Amino acid sequence: MKRQIRLIALVGNPNSGKTTLFNALTGLRQRVGNYPGVTVERKEGRMRLGGDEVVVLDLPGTYSLTPGSPDEEIATEILLGKAPHTPLPDAVICVVDANHLERNLYLVTQIIEQNIPTVVALNMIDIARRHGIRIDVRELERELGVPVVPTVASRSEGVSGLSAALVAAGAASQPGGMQLPEPVERETEELAGILSQAHHLRPQQARSEAMLLLAAESSRLERMDHLPPEILAHVRRDHEKLDFLGFDRRAVFVESRYSWVRTVCARAVTRPASQGMSRSDRLDALLTHRIWGVVIFLLLMAFVFQAMFSWAQLPMDIIRRGFDSLESIISSSMPAGDLRDLIVHGGIAGVAAVVAFLPQILFLFLFLGLLEDTGYMARAAFIMGKVMSRVGLHGKSFIPLLSSFACAIPGIMATRTIDSPRDRLATMLVAPLVSCSARLPVYALMIAAVIPPIKVLGLVSLPGLTMLSMYLLGLTMALAMAWLFKKTLLKGGPPSFIIELPPYTVPSLRSTLMLMWERAWLFLKRAGTIILGASILLWFLASYPKLEGGTPSERLNHSFVGMAGRLIEPAISPLGFDWKIGIGLLTSLIQREVFVSTMGTIYDVGSDGTGGGLPAKLRAARDPATGAPSFTPLTGICIMVYYVLAMQCFSTIAVMRRETNGWKWPLFQVAYMTALAYGVTFVVYRAGTALGLGG
Repeated sequence: MKRQIRLIALVGNPNSGKTTLFNALTGLRQRVGNYPGVTVERKEGRMRLGGDEVVVLDLPGTYSLTPGSPDEEIATEILLGKAPHTPLPDAVICVVDANHLERNLYLVTQIIEQNIPTVVALNMIDIARRHGIRIDVRELERELGVPVVPTVASRSEGVSGLSAALVAAGAASQPGGMQLPEPVERETEELAGILSQAHHLRPQQARSEAMLLLAAESSRLERMDHLPPEILAHVRRDHEKLDFLGFDRRAVFVESRYSWVRTVCARAVTRPASQGMSRSDRLDALLTHRIWGVVIFLLLMAFVFQAMFSWAQLPMDIIRRGFDSLESIISSSMPAGDLRDLIVHGGIAGVAAVVAFLPQILFLFLFLGLLEDTGYMARAAFIMGKVMSRVGLHGKSFIPLLSSFACAIPGIMATRTIDSPRDRLATMLVAPLVSCSARLPVYALMIAAVIPPIKVLGLVSLPGLTMLSMYLLGLTMALAMAWLFKKTLLKGGPPSFIIELPPYTVPSLRSTLMLMWERAWLFLKRAGTIILGASILLWFLASYPKLEGGTPSERLNHSFVGMAGRLIEPAISPLGFDWKIGIGLLTSLIQREVFVSTMGTIYDVGSDGTGGGLPAKLRAARDPATGAPSFTPLTGICIMVYYVLAMQCFSTIAVMRRETNGWKWPLFQVAYMTALAYGVTFVVYRAGTALGLGG
C-alpha cells in the first residue's frame, strides 16, 4: 500500500542552505505567517510528490532537539509531535552542510531516533568537493540507516532525487553505536521503560524521550505539563542522582553522541591533507579584520546606495511617466468634478508618489539577498559582534538589527534567539532605530527633491552618500541607546558570542528574486490598501470645506487639513517644518511610507495641475508669506533625521506589546524615540541655520 505523505518538515542547522532548498522545492507556492500563539515565523509551501501535492514546512534552524531559544523550541515540539496546532510530520528532510558534516549529523541522529521517515539532503556538495572533501554517500547511508541525497540547493541540483527518496523512504532503521556511561545508561533504560508503558511509545522513541528529559534543565520540567506528575517526580530524582554522581547531564549525552558521529565521519568522509591556509581562510582574514573588515563593509554599503540611485532612476522615471499618463487619460475622459478629483488627486497621486520608489526598494533587497547568499552577511555579523559587545549587547543582537533593515517587526521577532532577557529587551527597544525599507521612500523623496546630484571626491554621488549617512545614523543611534540602556535600565554584561561562518557560495538568483518578489508584493499591497485609503481620506480633508474661487493654495489653506496643520505648526516650527510637513508626520504614524503619499496628495490638491513629479513640486513650493523655498537641503535633512529616529509605525508598537506582554515597554519606546527624534532634529536645524544652510 502506498504511504500517504501530506506534511514534510524541512529542518537543519542555521547556514546549512535549508531555506534555499525550501525555495527550490516550493518555488512561488509558499506563504509566511506565524505559529499560533507565538511570533516565531512559520514558512510553508507546496511541492509535487509522486503525483500528489504536499505541504513543506520550513522549520526554524536548530542545532539539536534540546532547545535553547523559543524558535528552537517550536522546531523541537513539531519534530517530537508535541506542537498543539501542527501535526507530526509524515516525513523529514534534514539538510546538512557537506563541509561541516560532523556538526550537522548531531541533529540528524536525534531526528532518526524519532522513527519518522527521514531523508538527508547532503547540501553544498559542490563546495565540499572543491575543498577536496570526499563523502562516501553509500557508506553514510549504511551508517545512518536513511537515504542520503547529494544536493546543490542554489542550482536546484538533487531536488528530483530528494522527491524520489521521500516516496521510497520508510521508518528509519535505528542507528547504533552511541555508548553512554553505565550509570547514565541504567537511568536512561529505566526511564525509557516507564515512558514506553505510560505513552505506548516504541522502544527507540521512548529511549530518545528519556535522553531528552535527563538532559533537560531542571527549570524546564515545570513547563512539561504533558507528563504525569509521577513521571516528572521520577525525572527529578534521576536528575538529583546523576548530579550527585558528578555527571554533567547535558554534556554526557552530547559527548556520547558526538563520539559516535565522529566514528561515522571517519568511515564515510575523506579530507585532504592540510596545505596551509585555504583561499576561503585568506578571504576571511581580510573580511573579518578589525580595521579592513569595517572599511570593506562601509565601501560595500556605499556601493549599494550609489547603485540604488543610479540604476533605479530609469525605472522610476518610467513609473512616474506611466502614472502621469494615467492621470491625463482620466482627466481628459471624465467631466470635471469631485469624482475626477478624487480619482486623480486622491487615489492616483497618493499611490503614485509611493510606488515610484519601488525600484529602489527592489535594488536594496537585491543587494542584501546577494550578500546573504554569498556568506558575506555572516562575516558582517562577526565584525559587528565585536561592536555589540562594546555597547553591552550580545553578539546575537546583530542578526535582529540586520533584519530591521528590512522591517523592525521581524527584527524584534528575531530577538527570540537571544537567551538573556536583558539583552533581548535592549535589542527590541533599539531595533526600530535601524532604517527599515519603509523609511526608504521618505529618504528617496527628500534626496531627489533637495540634494543636488554631484560627485564627492569624484567617486560617490552626494545623494548616495546622504542615503548611506541616514542608515549609519540609525545604526549608530541604535548602538548608542543600547549602551545607555545597558548602563542604566538593563544593567548586565554581555555573554560571549560564537558565530558559524558558512562557506562562500555562488548566490542563488532564484532565492534572491523570490525575496524581491515578496518585498515588492508586500509594498504594493500596502500601496493598494493602507496608502490608498489614507490618500482618499486625506484628499477629502484637503478639499473640504469648499472655498469658492481663490487659488488652489488658498483652497488648501481653508480645508480641514489646512486648519489642523496650522493648529500643530507652532509645535513643529522649531524643527524647520511647516504645517504641510506636520500633516505628513501625523498621517505617517500609521506607517512611514504614508508621509510620501501625504505629500503627493497635498501638493497635488494644492497645485495648479502641472505635472513633473512630486520631487519637482517640492522644489517649486514656496512659502506664501515670504516667497522663500519651502524645501531647502536643510529642511530635507531635518525631515530625514526625524524619520530615522521616530517610531512612526503602529504595527511595530503592536508587536512590541505582544513580545513584552504589556504596554509598559512599547509606550516607553514610543516616548523615548519621539523625544530623541525631536531633540536631535532641533539641534540639526539650529546648527544648520547658524551655519547659513537654511537657504
